[in-house]
Amino acid sequence: MDVMGDKATLFETGRFVQPPEPDEAGEVAEEAVEEVRQRLAAEAGDVEAMSVLGAMLLRRGDLDGAEAHLRAATAAGDRAAANNLGVLLHQRGYADEAAGWWRIAAVAGSAAAAHALGRHHRERGDEPAAEYWLRQSAEQGHALGAYALADLLEHRGGAGAEDWMRAAAERGHREAAYRLARALDRKAVSEGESGTDNGVALLEQAEQFYRQAAARGHRRAALHLGAILEKRGELREAGRWYLTSAKDGEARAACALGFLLRDAGDTESAAVWWLRAAQDGDGNAANALGALHAERGETQTAERWYRAAMDAGDDNGAYNLGLLCAEQGRTGQAEQWYRRAAYAGHREAANALAILLLQGGDATGAEPWFSKAAEAGSVDAAFNLGILHAGRSEDAVALRWYERAAAAGHTEAALQVGMARLRDGDERAAERHLRCAAGGGSAEAAYRLATVLDARRPPEPAHELGEAVHEKTECEEWYERAASQGHRRAQVRVGMMAAARGDVVEAARWYRVAAEAGSRNGAFNLGLLLAREGSEPEAAVWWTRAADAGHGRAALRLALVYARRGELAEGQRWADRAVSLGPAEVSERAARLRDALRQELSA
Repeated sequence: MDVMGDKATLFETGRFVQPPEPDEAGEVAEEAVEEVRQRLAAEAGDVEAMSVLGAMLLRRGDLDGAEAHLRAATAAGDRAAANNLGVLLHQRGYADEAAGWWRIAAVAGSAAAAHALGRHHRERGDEPAAEYWLRQSAEQGHALGAYALADLLEHRGGAGAEDWMRAAAERGHREAAYRLARALDRKAVSEGESGTDNGVALLEQAEQFYRQAAARGHRRAALHLGAILEKRGELREAGRWYLTSAKDGEARAACALGFLLRDAGDTESAAVWWLRAAQDGDGNAANALGALHAERGETQTAERWYRAAMDAGDDNGAYNLGLLCAEQGRTGQAEQWYRRAAYAGHREAANALAILLLQGGDATGAEPWFSKAAEAGSVDAAFNLGILHAGRSEDAVALRWYERAAAAGHTEAALQVGMARLRDGDERAAERHLRCAAGGGSAEAAYRLATVLDARRPPEPAHELGEAVHEKTECEEWYERAASQGHRRAQVRVGMMAAARGDVVEAARWYRVAAEAGSRNGAFNLGLLLAREGSEPEAAVWWTRAADAGHGRAALRLALVYARRGELAEGQRWADRAVSLGPAEVSERAARLRDALRQELSA
């Protein structure tokens, strides 16, 4: 007869009275002495001794010896003997006769027999009878009866399943505690998604029952308890439960333990547990081993583990094989593996396949895969669809995909939405999206947000007495954040703000940083600053760099410098350059200067 529960044995079903299991040699001797004592009492006609002796022999597997004593005790009206006789007959394959004795014991008030009889009827498909007897057992406080009743009610979708599962758990049934915890865990997730406050309380209850089951040796409960503790940041205790579960043979726990060790910097120990989990068929662990060997440059070993992950049914294996091939320039094989994973529903593989096709010039083939990945929840694919449609000047469609990606937290998508809203004149919506993008680390978004805030900034009040006290505004903070991230225009702007408040050193520092990064405005402004400080030769160096990069004002400044030095031909050359570079005002001034220099040269 099959039994229910994690690692359950027949002796844990409560169908017969079982003496304590001996742990030491002395206890074995005591049991032998006790058996002799019970045998003597049974031979003298003691009914209770017959029952106990029969249970002892049954536990030892001596069915022939047990049956005679159990039948004798049962005939004398001992209900425990009737229950154990049912167990014996069930072991011999006489299920119907066993049920008859269980019924006798159950009617006499044996909760264990009522449980066994209920299980018998359920196996026969007679659920009403099963429920009746299991309820009799459960209502007498029998933990296994409560668990079996809860399992039956849950299977039928009947009311009261959770209450009886809780009753069994509270009476020490570890599988009931685990299943109750799983149910509470699922409820907590559902409550969290609906936005109610009850989810936290449910999760606390789930943790309590996971802990109860894990403490009794339930390996899956230990795994889930470890996951809860890891999520909460209690990594040391999480590791202990993962280790307990992994030692009991739970591959997922071994895999999770490997990730904890890797994050702690112990890659070698992580690899040991990943290997153990992968050998037990855990695809995630096989992928982790593949990634580890790929990082070490051991591509053949990495590929072997990725294939093992794929064979274990983990689609990440095919996706990772695609990544490995793509890194090696094996584009055809990469496409093959991406397709395999994508057809299996791997959204990131679908996105990667679309990118590969797009890079190969097949935009038509790429679009359906981007769409499939985006519909499956890939934020990157939604953003890529935005880029694809924007490249076709389908701005409205592109914006919809950008908004979808931005809503899921994609920084660059939020930037694109912000810029689109700015073009539409919706400054408030633009600011909201730019803040999201800037907060996500986009330097461009930080700069554009700063420009929006800067445009709203009122002029600084004039101070009649004393020096103005400068308080940094929010727009300056965003300019500085963008500048510190390497945004050249922001660096120039920060330099200008520093110069405006008289901090020449700070202004020069930011202009120089921008100029050295290739900003022609930075180079021009640095030249102005140096010229004002009396360093015109150095200023000319930076103006030359700016002019060479197409800065018309810098070219005009150089023309004036060379004209003052008397190097008229060089001055005329830079004036010509300024005329061509513009803008209009600069071109006009440069033309006048050029004509004057030409006249001077021809005089």
